[in-house]
Amino acid sequence: MNSSDVTKVKRLAERLGARDSDVIRFAVKLMLSRLAPLYDNTSHGTNLLPVFVECGPEFVRFFDLDAAKLESIINRNAPSELTVEPEDLALLAMTGSTEPYAALRLGELRSDTYSAQATTDRRDPLRNYFYDKYVFRAVASHTEDDDVAGFAGVTPASGEA
Repeated sequence: MNSSDVTKVKRLAERLGARDSDVIRFAVKLMLSRLAPLYDNTSHGTNLLPVFVECGPEFVRFFDLDAAKLESIINRNAPSELTVEPEDLALLAMTGSTEPYAALRLGELRSDTYSAQATTDRRDPLRNYFYDKYVFRAVASHTEDDDVAGFAGVTPASGEA
């Protein structure tokens, strides 16, 4: 944390009528809950995708995650039915560095190889692409009796389905 961050924490604490440590504790707990699948050693493949989609390009950019690193993090030890395609990992990595190029590539993927089935929010096409392809597909293909770990129980963080 730099001095600007400390100032922001102090301003938040003052506005909330709380201690600085309460603001920091909240931020850490919030971050840990959003990143929970990453510290769960049983989560692999598509089960990890919501972390990267919901945290957005800032997360990819901050940790300098390229397609190879994402492949290692997301698909390592993942069963074949839960793997994320390499072109989608590259698309995810592009969002952290060149969002206009990622948007162009997304347009190509949508029109050439994938037709969205359940897109409900046009404000974030990349998020919709990943949820349509990996989340909603998993929900549609698995019954309640399936014991395959998938996205069936995941709700997008913004409350939109």
